[in-house]
Amino acid sequence: MTKVQEWYGPHSSTAAEWPLDALVMAKGDTTVSVVLPARDEQDTVGDIVTVIRRDLVERLPLVDEILVVDSNSTDATAERARQAGARVVAQNQVLSHLPPLSGKGEALWKGLAASHGDIVVFVDADLHSFGAHYVSGLVGPLLVDPRTHFVKATYERPYTGADGVVQPGGGGRVTELVARPLINLFWPELAGFAQPLGGEYAARREVLERVPFVTEYGVEFGLLVDLLDLVGLDAMAQVDLGRRTHTHQSMSALGRMAGQIMLTAWSRLERQGRVVASERPAHTLLQFGLDGQADLVDVAVAERPPLASLVLEEDVA
Repeated sequence: MTKVQEWYGPHSSTAAEWPLDALVMAKGDTTVSVVLPARDEQDTVGDIVTVIRRDLVERLPLVDEILVVDSNSTDATAERARQAGARVVAQNQVLSHLPPLSGKGEALWKGLAASHGDIVVFVDADLHSFGAHYVSGLVGPLLVDPRTHFVKATYERPYTGADGVVQPGGGGRVTELVARPLINLFWPELAGFAQPLGGEYAARREVLERVPFVTEYGVEFGLLVDLLDLVGLDAMAQVDLGRRTHTHQSMSALGRMAGQIMLTAWSRLERQGRVVASERPAHTLLQFGLDGQADLVDVAVAERPPLASLVLEEDVA
């Protein structure tokens, strides 16, 4: 843990340490895109886009592009986002010559492909506590320090139960039960990241285009491990954004997410030559409901290749 302790202080900060006016001065000709993957988030996506447009485009010119990737929504997500001032793209219409895949990671990868900024900020579209500092805090280290290539958010994540009682720090159940143990066991260098599965982070485009994207909920775990290999721990940082509240998933949904993260971790261990198996791990999960009924679900994850490799292939062709 010595490496983590040495890393933590110099590479951890708070959003308040990155004031907007100073960032606008440091921005120069660097362009910034904010990408929101959204599926059936009509109740929150418009408010998030409005804050970004009002505070970071109109009041101060920090953000150059707001892009919402509509991930096959069945509600008014796309319309609300467009009315609030975002450019909206349908997930399956981006790189439409490729067979479509599903999941959050697919939406993020398509958002990377459809956006144009030198720095790309990813923000979940279900946030209830969003403020402009979510974006400015994340881009701060990237604009000020050219040695920083990836910035992850950290925050306090409360959990609101069905009875309405708020449990401070009770959110992030999959983080504590699955992701953090895996990281400490196999990638202890990353143990200093307080919210490894959080959906808010920013990076330089040139870096994001050189790593694969897991298509399901293992995407954040995979990016963290792959970027560690690509740029090293000293090029990674985290910023405390304060408090994050969002829509909570059901226990069965969390179980599926956990399975996807474990398969993502397995693929990285295998790729790094750290495990050798005679057969692939199973990708089905048998879940039991409160009524005792069993449901067999598929938690398999696929991967999109590094975007740069795709562009290179097309250029050669």
